[in-house]
Parts: sequence; structure tokens; C-alpha cells
Amino acid sequence: MFDTAVIGTGPAGLSAAINLKLHNKDIIWFGSEKMSEKIRISEKIANYPGIPFATGEEMAAAFESHRQQMGLEITDRMVSLIMPTDTGFSILADNDIYEARTIILATGVVTSKELPGENALVGRGVSYCATCDGFLHKGKTIAVLSTSERFEHEVKYLAELAEKVYFFPYYRNPAVSRDNVEVMDQKISSVNGDNRIESITLADGRELNVSCLFCMRDSIAPTTILSSLATEKNRIIVDRDMATNIPGAFACGDCTGTPYQIAKAVGEGNAAAHSAIKYLASV
Repeated sequence: MFDTAVIGTGPAGLSAAINLKLHNKDIIWFGSEKMSEKIRISEKIANYPGIPFATGEEMAAAFESHRQQMGLEITDRMVSLIMPTDTGFSILADNDIYEARTIILATGVVTSKELPGENALVGRGVSYCATCDGFLHKGKTIAVLSTSERFEHEVKYLAELAEKVYFFPYYRNPAVSRDNVEVMDQKISSVNGDNRIESITLADGRELNVSCLFCMRDSIAPTTILSSLATEKNRIIVDRDMATNIPGAFACGDCTGTPYQIAKAVGEGNAAAHSAIKYLASV
């Protein structure tokens, strides 16, 4: 069991991971190995103390260098579910379960809006994990929504199981070519079904019957990952110690609300790490 699981590799997650490592905590750090694409594409960053007017590429390179010097490893897996346990938390990432005594959520702002009907049908035909649920739909017709090319291996895996895949890439130049995969140029406007998914409606009004919709996004709403988490207006509610309403769970960075600034995220990541360290010493 790990001392802490940090979810998110932006500046808040990096700051939390650095401080936990400095205090010799056994951690696992989930997120993209590319870390923050939001920083990378920034033109200039004027308000980060000590590194004035850095380009996004320069800031991203500095963060990556710090990560490497600290020997921090990133587990590039999508966390789809966190379950509180008697000893901490069970974390489902792709098809594996990890255990941690505390968690730090540094998931950033969810930029992809939830589809109408999506949340009501999670676990009843809507899934966020291909390797977890793909086998349940062997030989069936499914739909896959993907916001990044990093999930294309998941689409290919699902194509090996399903009879038919409607693939909705929400990015340019997808590189999935299979006889049973139809790349769609429309977007999904709603997910339909009473007790279970029955169909999806497209932006042009067409309706497709599917047995499952796999939503492969770079970020998932925190309340989808951890259902008992208290939020307000799409932000995680935290106190000054970055503690959430769940004992042992902390949050930092953009997911806790405005201002959406790197300096704020780094400071909150530091605070969350020290609060997790204090909590670990008390249990």
C-alpha cells in the first residue's frame, strides 16, 4: 500500500509529488507523461515568481527537469474510480487496482462537458475504462468517444472485441483504421436509455443503437471518480489545509476553483502534500 496517490501531473500534482518525495513518502503518481499541455502551449507566463516571462515550453522544460532530478516516476494510466476503504483508498486505473492510505486530487479543470444522460447511465452502458468493461460487449455494437490520440490503443483493443465500433474522435487526424471501425465526423449530443443505455443521438439528429458508450477523456469529473466528494459549481470544496469532506482525501490546483494560475496551483500542491503527511502521522 502506498502512503499517497497523487492524481494529476500538472503543476499542482508536481508540487505535491515533490514535497511528498522530499519527506520520503511512498507515492504513486497518476497522469499524462507529457504533464501539462496547457502550460506547454502558453505564449508567455509573466506572474510565476523567479522565472519571469517564461514561454510555456521553457516552463514545461523546467518542470520536467525538476521531475527527473527528483526521480519521480509517472504512472500514465487513467484513474476511473476511487473507493474509500477501512485503510485508505482503492484506486482503479485502467484494469489494475492500487491501494493508498491518502489521495491528492490534482485533476485540473474538466474541459470536456458531460453529455446529457451520461452520468445517469454510468455502469449501465456508459464506461470510462476499456480494459475493465470491454469484454462485456464482445460481439456487440459500441461507440467510443475519445478526446486524445493517447487513447487510440484503447479503441483498437475494443475493435478486437466488438462487432462494430462507432468512433468519435474529438481531435484532428485520428489514426485508427479497422474494418469494423467507422470514424464519425459528427459529435454526440445525448446518451439515451431508461435503466440502461439504448442509443446515442448525434448532432445531426441521427440515433445509433449501441450496447455501450466508452468515454475516453483526458480528465474525468472528480465526482464521477469519487462519488461522495463534495463539490460546488464544478469545484472541489476544500478547507485551508486542502482537505476535502472525505478523511484522507485532499485536492489542489485548478480543480479547487479560481484563480486558474500556476503559482496558485503550486502553492496548493505544497499545502496538500504537507496536510497528507500530517494526516499519515495521525492514523
